[in-house]
Amino acid sequence: MKVSLTVNGELHEVDVAQNTLLVDILRVHLGLTGTHVGCDTSQCGACTVHFNGRAVKSCTVLAPQAQAAQVVTIEGIGTPEALHPMQAAFRECHALQCGFCTPGMIMQGIDLVENSTKLDNRSIREGLEGNICRCTGYHNIVRAIQVVADTR
Repeated sequence: MKVSLTVNGELHEVDVAQNTLLVDILRVHLGLTGTHVGCDTSQCGACTVHFNGRAVKSCTVLAPQAQAAQVVTIEGIGTPEALHPMQAAFRECHALQCGFCTPGMIMQGIDLVENSTKLDNRSIREGLEGNICRCTGYHNIVRAIQVVADTR
């Protein structure tokens, strides 16, 4: 089947099987490898992207569901010269170690800040429940998200 979707502001048409996952469209067909595959069971959140304005695990979206969708990946939110505020906060707060979960955490963090009225330590931690980091104790990740939330 042919799927047309807009990724990071650019329209793409891909020819894929109906059971192809959005994460595979992004990584294999479009070469956007910032979206990571960590578990293949939708438990870790490493594949989190923005799908029609909300954070979703891209391993849970099938190709037919992506038809006409607006998708933003980690590659679409900032550049090395002009980081997104969440990327800058993660750097400033040392909110990463190995970096494998970082793209998903950043995308989830942006969603939390953009779609919540008031964020505190507890609500940020609850909002990150579907994103797993095996390296940190989450403290600095929560702190980074709080830094961005406090500037809104």
